[in-house]
Amino acid sequence: MQQPSPPLATIAAALRAERERAGISLAELARRAGVAKSTLSQLEAGTGNPSIETLWSLGVALGIPFSRLVEPPAPSVRVIRSGEGPLLAADQADFVAALLSAGSPHTRRDIYVMELEPGKPREAEAHIPGSFEHVVVAAGRMKAGPSSEPVELAAGDYIAFPGDVPHHYEALETGTWAVLVMEHR
Repeated sequence: MQQPSPPLATIAAALRAERERAGISLAELARRAGVAKSTLSQLEAGTGNPSIETLWSLGVALGIPFSRLVEPPAPSVRVIRSGEGPLLAADQADFVAALLSAGSPHTRRDIYVMELEPGKPREAEAHIPGSFEHVVVAAGRMKAGPSSEPVELAAGDYIAFPGDVPHHYEALETGTWAVLVMEHR
């Protein structure tokens, strides 16, 4: 699995812009997201090493999709080669996600490639209200779905479930990867 390198400059600019758009202080956003003010200050300065969990918490606190914090403005033609793109890792699991495409304000959907390895599962917190996840397993086997009822999936299988409830991702084989399309209704 590749070593992730979060897009710090993009995150810094997006965090600052979204916080100012919401009209809230650094301290208030830190409180709402449950992160240290110093951590948020570092992220807005373009330093630090944010995890997926931290960025999701900030997105939920701002009422925006996660992708708005990590995706730079896209050119009219965009190619992301396999193994490239902004990668973000989970703190608690062997889980890496690469955002391939963020939905425009009108489409409100994001597309990710997820790489998972057996071990500790990724327990995701609820996302913004109305979020819905679509997963297609490309290789390997995994369990995915709401934490209360994850489903075992094999290559080629598809699952759709609410993303605004706690949910679960767990690799059952090495080399598992899947495509995730997240809708924000």
